[in-house]
Amino acid sequence: MSSDSPPPDSEAPGLYLHVPFCRSKCRYCAFYSEPVAGHDVPRLVSALRAEVGRYRSVQAVRTVYVGGGSPISLPVDQLASLIDTVASIWPNTEEFTVECNPGQTDVEMLSMLARCGVNRLSFGVQSFHTSELELLGRRHSVDDAVRSVRQAQYLGFANVGIDLIFAVPGSTLDSWQQCLESALSLSIQHISTYSLSFESGTPLYEAHRLGRIESIEENTDRAMYELAIDLLASAGFAQYEISNFAREGFECVHNMGCWENRPYIGIGPSAASYWLGERTANVADIDAYIRRIEAGLPATEQRQQSNRDDRICETAVLNMRTRRGVDLADFQRRTGADFRKIFERPLRRYEREGLIETGAGRVCLSRRALAVADSVLCDFSSL
Repeated sequence: MSSDSPPPDSEAPGLYLHVPFCRSKCRYCAFYSEPVAGHDVPRLVSALRAEVGRYRSVQAVRTVYVGGGSPISLPVDQLASLIDTVASIWPNTEEFTVECNPGQTDVEMLSMLARCGVNRLSFGVQSFHTSELELLGRRHSVDDAVRSVRQAQYLGFANVGIDLIFAVPGSTLDSWQQCLESALSLSIQHISTYSLSFESGTPLYEAHRLGRIESIEENTDRAMYELAIDLLASAGFAQYEISNFAREGFECVHNMGCWENRPYIGIGPSAASYWLGERTANVADIDAYIRRIEAGLPATEQRQQSNRDDRICETAVLNMRTRRGVDLADFQRRTGADFRKIFERPLRRYEREGLIETGAGRVCLSRRALAVADSVLCDFSSL
């Protein structure tokens, strides 16, 4: 294999579908989405289905993840037609996830998802405190979150996860512990926890910039993260990635594929792909996306061929986000590089500082490194 030739995508990719609609934009969110009102929903869904069809020649898809935005902001029949299109082409996916907003699911929507083969739900709960939900700009209530999760479980969904945000202005270690305990009381299988970040261009960023809200102190932020690791572990949730915890056998297969730097195909406005050794991103504009698809044109707006150095660094950084870390033999097989040799300098430094652990043919971040992972991984992002 030549030094710049991409590895063949012989393995089944993941498929990500981006539904760019929301009832309203959350104050912290920097992902591309627009209010559903004023858009031709059937026309967009037709475009999404058409783009899915362009990959019909792909023999198998391992996982499907429908995100947004909020996929369930679509009418039930429109979302069903989109899911049915995917399922008719690839009927044997290992995992089929749909993101849900609490308070927007009902029996009709959830029954449709189950009927169409969806086997994993991810609810954007974010908090179990009313004041935090209001600050974040979430439209659901705490009762909505509990009711939505329990309804999904009652209807037979056995793989349900939620997202939570910590370090929200005004929160404390005690309030965060209460939030985690509320999550555990729901008997769910997966929990993702994210420290609140103030993303440029969001209302929360502006409020923070103008001094209207204050960020949590760094030491408190770190203590909240450490609390989550310990409390969730004591409840049977293993941490398998920096921000993700699951009961045994319920790790998100789709996201693990991304962290292992395996191929995935993105469908919809702003969706990214890593396919045939190339990274691409679709145009982040609903109308422009529809026009391109209807004209038979590619929806891609950005395109970058991934060379050998890119693959080495991307694989290193993504693998090390997981608690399993880098499998040295697999890394060499997939990239043609000796991990310990090519990253000798940062490895020597971080092993000495106790931030990296080695053994059993693997290299991974230590527990102490998890809270400062971004700064450590920067040294593996270039050669």
